[in-house]
Amino acid sequence: MSDSTPAGLPFLKGHGTQNDFVILPDFDGRLDLGPAQVALVCDRRAGIGGDGMLRVVRSAADPAAAHLADRAEWFMDYRNSDGSIAEMCGNGVRVFARYLVQAGLAKPGPLAVATRAGVRQVSVAEDAPDGTPGEVTVDMGRAALPGPDGIEVAVGARRWPALNVNMGNPHAVAFVAGLDDAGELYTAPLTSPEGVYPEGVNVEFVVDRGPRHVAMRVHERGSGETRSCGTGACAVAVATARRDGADPAVTGEPVAYTVDVPGGRLVIEEFPDGRVEMTGPAVIVASGTLDRAWLGLPAS
Repeated sequence: MSDSTPAGLPFLKGHGTQNDFVILPDFDGRLDLGPAQVALVCDRRAGIGGDGMLRVVRSAADPAAAHLADRAEWFMDYRNSDGSIAEMCGNGVRVFARYLVQAGLAKPGPLAVATRAGVRQVSVAEDAPDGTPGEVTVDMGRAALPGPDGIEVAVGARRWPALNVNMGNPHAVAFVAGLDDAGELYTAPLTSPEGVYPEGVNVEFVVDRGPRHVAMRVHERGSGETRSCGTGACAVAVATARRDGADPAVTGEPVAYTVDVPGGRLVIEEFPDGRVEMTGPAVIVASGTLDRAWLGLPAS
């Protein structure tokens, strides 16, 4: 499949724990979609609809990833639903890897995916005998807790302290009494002090469900509230571990949390060397073609 098909621009639709994406195969890097075009494709009424777009391109064919081509053949060019660029998307990289395997571009097992946050090591499990797609595990890299102290998030008149966690993209994690406290989350919660997140931030609201088990809602910058956020689930697991007094770098023992999101369940494990792994489902649900003229693209 390539973007040279005269009849239209091929696309697929997939999701990971209901965080959904439009997938555009563009192996040779010939597509140049602007923010408005990406937003149109992701529009749930006027377009295909999705929390974001995954462009599948060979690393060597894209200037943003050419320096990673010796480590990863494929680059995940991820865009938020408003057309803005994001460094990384945890659910997206699982869906991206699922596509590569389903399209015959990679085999089940380990594979490397280039992202703007660096190369991510992914492992795609074999499908079950009944055809159920195997789960996908992603090495999400190392979490950073850069501070500063005193960060707060606010929804209306309510305010909560938050922990700044960076998973290749920024997150503010707040523990609340109930997930409804976060309100509608279509608009971005306010953060303070002013200027702490100059490029915006993903905000997670978290409640306890049991031992090593939490649930979350999230506002993703550029997308609003989504059904799931992979990097957000990792940030939540790390923040919860620190709140619980668990730090694998100190104890030498890995720690794992089950994280419920509105669209399903993820398992996050942090290791003594600081690596964070995420395991969860990823499925491709549809394929088709987009009208090139509708997107303002030439016929071929």
